[in-house]
Amino acid sequence: METKKTLVMGASTEPSRYAYKAVKMLQRFGHPVVAMGKKEDNLDGIKIEKGAAPFDGVNTVTLYLNPMNQKPYYDYILGLKPERVIFNPGTENPELYALLRENGIGIEVACTLVMLSINQY
Repeated sequence: METKKTLVMGASTEPSRYAYKAVKMLQRFGHPVVAMGKKEDNLDGIKIEKGAAPFDGVNTVTLYLNPMNQKPYYDYILGLKPERVIFNPGTENPELYALLRENGIGIEVACTLVMLSINQY
């Protein structure tokens, strides 16, 4: 299986949050994970950065931020040059879809947890 370094945007240490579940499941499936959230924290050895951190080699960005909270990160996401961005339920954003497509970045409107569980990640 090919591993894909993934940035979880909107990461949380709260176990009931889907972003938390995504970090844990990505780890379980062997994908390297980096994370950013509202506050600096640590999730089982993964440092959650506050704000736009300079991550290298990110293949996939998976979003857990609503469209309004995505806006300040448009240039940041484009600058990472990921192969794709996954828009989890509640993060759908046609404005960002267009920007990503213009820059040759793939988009997937899907659920990271489901993609992993059915081996479609």
